[in-house]
Amino acid sequence: MTGAREAALEVLTACRKTDAWVDAALKSTLRRSKLDPRDAALASRITYGVVQNRMLLDYYLDKLCKSGTGDLEPVILDILRIGACQILLLDRIPHSAAVNEAVSMAKAHRRSRAAGMVNAVLRNLSRSKDTLQPPADLPRRTSHPKWLVDRYVELLGREEAERCLAANNDPAPMTVQVNTLKTTPAALTAELQAAGIAVTPHPFLEGCLLLEGAGDIEALPAFAEGRFLVQDAAARLAVLAMDCRPGMRLIDACAAPGGKSFAAAMDMEDRGEIAACDIHPHKIRLIERGAERLGITCLRARLADGRQRREDFLESADRVLCDVPCSGLGIIRKKPDIRYKAPEALSGLPEVQLAILRNAGDYVKPGGLLLYSTCTILPEENEKVVEAFLAGAPDFSREIFILPGVGACPGEITLWPHRHQTDGFYICKLRKQL
Repeated sequence: MTGAREAALEVLTACRKTDAWVDAALKSTLRRSKLDPRDAALASRITYGVVQNRMLLDYYLDKLCKSGTGDLEPVILDILRIGACQILLLDRIPHSAAVNEAVSMAKAHRRSRAAGMVNAVLRNLSRSKDTLQPPADLPRRTSHPKWLVDRYVELLGREEAERCLAANNDPAPMTVQVNTLKTTPAALTAELQAAGIAVTPHPFLEGCLLLEGAGDIEALPAFAEGRFLVQDAAARLAVLAMDCRPGMRLIDACAAPGGKSFAAAMDMEDRGEIAACDIHPHKIRLIERGAERLGITCLRARLADGRQRREDFLESADRVLCDVPCSGLGIIRKKPDIRYKAPEALSGLPEVQLAILRNAGDYVKPGGLLLYSTCTILPEENEKVVEAFLAGAPDFSREIFILPGVGACPGEITLWPHRHQTDGFYICKLRKQL
């Protein structure tokens, strides 16, 4: 399992040195390292555990280091975090193994002088684990910056906010949607189980499965040959809310990497037309490759800025999806480093979101549907954008819809990880009058 820990350290180092996103850096490292599924799963769990709980781990380590952690070399601090994560957060790893491997890593990285300190700190942490006093303040206890904690408390109240913040630090479930154009849930389940992966049906989404122990999921033949689509339950619910049917025309205004367009194509039985749009040329090829892998033929990737009017799209679509660029604060379980974004960088998003939504509204046929969604929980990116849109679009109105596992939604819903066991997500369904 040394390889798993070294892989975790490599990811943490890449994030620190190049400002890489942890999910992308982890995928790249696992692809190069070619760890077996068990070690790949451990590397993922350690990496996410450290990033998700960094403020809490540093709080404990700072108390146990004689001179605090402020003057430690970054690589030594990361090795300590990896060891502390295993001791405090993972149940199946002997503390002695966590300590010994951390010491070996320090030596392997030519930090032999620090190896004794690493040994002493982590052994002390192991001995005192059951008597540690957690920090009194919610930001350090849940490893979220204060501004974000304050927003959660404002939206949910302190007690529920604490539950949601804790849920943000849980491992995100690996949810996949069976590609019914190529296989069946039963056949895919049998194939994945034969590969040593634990598979259970999703509790409320037909045709979706929960996987455990998959490791580098993109290395599986079932993935490479397009028999499933990785898709969180929240994204699947957004597509279900659109009620796409065979023969319809869908415009996905901000499609990359294409997951919702692909899911819609499956609902449409690959019959009809989907224009999957994105502003970045390299993402167009990404969408095209995804469609090819899944065997989808009704989709065409289009280079388009969602804010700029296209005459050929006007009132041409039965369904228009606006899954707009957003702060991403609903997917902290998958991208834990999002929490450390500066809040000032988010201030301009609602203006962009509203511009995309207004433009997309012109593409909907009379009687058609416009679906607005984000992977954030902030009202200024969600309800307030919709309200501003409706103020200038009297021919649109919210429409009640029903979602499996959720129930009736009065035109819109915010999904929360601790309430719905999904990503944090906003879905709003708007009908254009005939």
